[in-house]
Amino acid sequence: MFRLAAQSTRAMASTIGKRPLHINVPKTQNQALVASILKDLGLDANQPNPGVYDGEWRGSGRIRESVNPSTNEVIAKVQEGTVEDYEAVMKKVDEAKIAWREIPAPKRGEIVRQMREALNAKKEPLGKLVALEMGKITAEGLGEVQEYIDVCDYAVGLSRMMSGKVIPSERPGHFMMEQWNPLGNVGVISAFNFPVAVYGWNSALALVCGNPVIWKGAPSTNLSSVATTKIISEVLVKNNLPGAITALVTGDADVGIAMSKDKRVDLLSFTGSTEVGRKVGVTVQERFGRPLLELGGNNAIIVMDDADLKLAVQSILFAAVGTAGQRCTTVRRLFLHEKIRDEFMAQLIAAYQQVRIGDPLDEATLCGPLHTKAAVEAYKKGLEAVKAQGGKILFGGEVLDAPGNYVTPAITEIDAKAPVVQNEIFVPILHTHTFKTLEEAIAANNAVAQGLSSSLFTQNPANIFKWTGPAGSDCGIVNVNIPTNGAEIGGAFGGEKETGGGRESGSDSWKQYMRRQTCTINYSGALPLAQGIKFE
Repeated sequence: MFRLAAQSTRAMASTIGKRPLHINVPKTQNQALVASILKDLGLDANQPNPGVYDGEWRGSGRIRESVNPSTNEVIAKVQEGTVEDYEAVMKKVDEAKIAWREIPAPKRGEIVRQMREALNAKKEPLGKLVALEMGKITAEGLGEVQEYIDVCDYAVGLSRMMSGKVIPSERPGHFMMEQWNPLGNVGVISAFNFPVAVYGWNSALALVCGNPVIWKGAPSTNLSSVATTKIISEVLVKNNLPGAITALVTGDADVGIAMSKDKRVDLLSFTGSTEVGRKVGVTVQERFGRPLLELGGNNAIIVMDDADLKLAVQSILFAAVGTAGQRCTTVRRLFLHEKIRDEFMAQLIAAYQQVRIGDPLDEATLCGPLHTKAAVEAYKKGLEAVKAQGGKILFGGEVLDAPGNYVTPAITEIDAKAPVVQNEIFVPILHTHTFKTLEEAIAANNAVAQGLSSSLFTQNPANIFKWTGPAGSDCGIVNVNIPTNGAEIGGAFGGEKETGGGRESGSDSWKQYMRRQTCTINYSGALPLAQGIKFE
């Protein structure tokens, strides 16, 4: 999707300008297309859609409009839940837990397999709804649904592989093993930028591990939450299983606060800002629940003088401009070796000029709108801070005159220690910096408070192993010759420091959703004690 036309460096340098060449933003949404998407997903275009589910659909809270960020027109409405609705739902979730945990794991995997098939059948309209409601381009919306599908595949296999260990006992006639059992109830509070996939990471694994899931999505993407729940809940109905196994309560922050305080929620996965995540983590930990935090990222890419520059340009373009800079793994900071800085910037700016800004539902579009008007204000304030702190805007920096929340992706040049660089601004602003040595660049990468994703472009094995070793990047995701974003589901996803320390999706992330028990069985008829202790 983010391919560049072949051009010489000199030709690229000659095209340097301040804004993309291809801007075609919509003035109004395509009502026929919107109606078709909603209909395919069983959503009502005219009446409020119930936003609470525990086997029955209802909602007694405020009626919230879901807004198309491309035009700021209303797509449809959802009647959200209240704290009282949440309490009623949690009673049913607690009841469903008892039945669900007793079903053998491979049988639970079969239910998730059927959910995978149901999602695949609705991939097209659900992906387009994500594009419509969140604002990411259609290819990314479809890719997000595919990610949920892929995680289901992973979880189905996992349902037959969640094995413990047999541990040698020092006592004769004793057998010792490690046993994994369901943890309890899993809560998920997800963010607007991945309104389907993050829930999928958690729910697919939590379900095969034997836990029901209660979900609160971002209020601005309520339709995606409702549509996803409709799809997977139909599988439960067909199998005569309680709907509360995949419960949903849309709503305001008060619902999320209730979840974080609720002792019945054994694990709470929260995706969002570091500021809010810090409060969620403390609240859950105070009651000795398990917080699983996926928070802010202030990701960096380092380009060495021996790097494949074409590959690096393509990667950085996608990492910086994809999802209009609204991924937690979006690259925010770019460190260029001083020997290739000028040549690389000419190529990168020329690539930015080729970015097509427009309607996310138009297949030609590479960059859609920001999700909200508040994000546009953050973009403006971020660039004002760059200038106030001695930086320059090399490209972009424009709020487009359009009904929707459109801006031009920006590139700046600023001191890496400037205050504006230290924290993530969730918009397409890329700060560029120059370095002399890899050690200097690694130190700068690690200097910020966040630690989610990072990437190095080099062809030198010594650089690669230094970067991935103990004196290298301190992030949870450490890449080489690929972007900071676009993680595969097979690896554990998450970061260190103020990113929260949580891990979701692949590897052994499933263990977070289970209780580890060390079990010793004495079949000897005698009572030898460990460590040779005599107690007679």
